[in-house]
Amino acid sequence: MVETTTSGDTVVAERPRLSSRDPGMAAWRTFLTAHALLWRHLDEDLRVEAGISLAEYSALLQLAEAPGRRLRMKHLAVGVFLSRSGVTRLIDRLVANGFVARSQCSSDGRGAEAVLTDDGLDRLRAASPIHLRGIETYFLSRIPPDELAVVHSTLGAVAEGIRGDGQPLDADCDATTDAGSVARDPA
Repeated sequence: MVETTTSGDTVVAERPRLSSRDPGMAAWRTFLTAHALLWRHLDEDLRVEAGISLAEYSALLQLAEAPGRRLRMKHLAVGVFLSRSGVTRLIDRLVANGFVARSQCSSDGRGAEAVLTDDGLDRLRAASPIHLRGIETYFLSRIPPDELAVVHSTLGAVAEGIRGDGQPLDADCDATTDAGSVARDPA
């Protein structure tokens, strides 16, 4: 908490210890419920209509937006909110389906990269309308347009406060292929 004194000095005050009765806990619980419901519905729509999970879609999207359509496995894990072992299993499935290939990182031979294949990009493009429809239906249509900026800045502040380093995910591995062939909007 930041406070300003009458003399104009800025003072950082310590926040009181949080309890389950804190008024902020209602916002926290609502956020958790909304997140779980959104994830469940978006995942179900993609599984039923496109034959892929939300985690698989998210991995394909992360790769499509990355320079050279490639990312280090550890960075992909962060982007799709999985552990490194979880992203390894996810990438194994995507490799088996021909949507992703594995490669060595060009700048660090110890690092493995996931590379989006043309089939993976096609699969992403086919699934994108389903996912975008879900975002519109389950999220955007529920928030008044004049409140979207507040939701964006508030959740952005939470994410930035936690991440904090400001470093791009692919900073330690150079892409070796041309990213120019990937449209920014895969749909």
